[in-house]
Amino acid sequence: MDIVLYQFLTEVPLAAAIWSVLLVLALTVLAVLVARPERDRPPAVEPPVRPAAPPAPAAADLRRYAEEVAVAAAGAAQNARRRRAAWTAAQDAAERAWQAYDEAETAARRFRDAGALPTPHTPRTPAEYAARERWLHHAATAAHLRGELSIGQLCDVFARRGGWDPRLHPVEQEVVLARAVRDGRLARYRAAAARERAAWGDAELAAEAARALAAEAYAAAERARPAHAPATSATASGRVLGITGWRPPRPAPAR
Repeated sequence: MDIVLYQFLTEVPLAAAIWSVLLVLALTVLAVLVARPERDRPPAVEPPVRPAAPPAPAAADLRRYAEEVAVAAAGAAQNARRRRAAWTAAQDAAERAWQAYDEAETAARRFRDAGALPTPHTPRTPAEYAARERWLHHAATAAHLRGELSIGQLCDVFARRGGWDPRLHPVEQEVVLARAVRDGRLARYRAAAARERAAWGDAELAAEAARALAAEAYAAAERARPAHAPATSATASGRVLGITGWRPPRPAPAR
C-alpha cells in the first residue's frame, strides 16, 4: 500500500509536467496555423495618389499682373493715337503734294499749248544768247526759291545738263521749265503717297496691338477683382481709338 501511494505521489507531478509541455506545444502549433494565412495573403494594393492640383495664384500676383497689363495697354493706346496723328499728317501732306502737282500739270499744259505757236523771231547774236541765258538763270533761281526746283535741278540749269539749253528762246525755255517743275512735283507726290501708305500700315498695327492689350487688361482686371466687387465695363476698361477705313491717295499718272 505504501509503495502504491509512493508511486502515485511521485509520478503524478511528472505526468502533469508532461501534459503541460504538450499543451504548450499544441497551443504554439495552433497559433502558427492561424497566423499563416495572413502571411500568405497578397498585400493590399494602395490606391494611386493623385497629384495635388496647383495652387491658385495669389490675389497679390493677380493684382500686380493686372496693373502691369493696364500700364502696357495705356502705353499702347497712346502709341496708337500718335501713329494715327502721324498718318493723318502724312495724308494731308500727300493731298497737298497732289494739289501742287495738279497745278504744275495745268501750267505745263498751258505753256505747251502756247509753245505750239510760232516762236518770235529775234536776231541770233552773242548778246541775244547772253540775254537768253540770263533769263533762264533768273527764272530757274526764282523757281528754286519758290520750292519748284531742287538744288540738283538748279545745278543742272547752270551746268547745261539734263536738257537745259540756254540758247533756246524764253518762250521755249518756259515750256522746259514748266515741264521740269511738273516732273519734280510728281516725284514729290509719289514719295508723299508712299509715306502715307507706310504711316497707315503703322497706325493699323498700333491700333490692333492697343485693342489686344486693352482686352487682356480687362480680363486681368476681372481675374483680380474680388468676388463681391462690381464688374467693370469692357468699354470703360480700355477705349482704343480705332483707325477708320484707309482712303488711298490719288493715283499718280504714269509719265
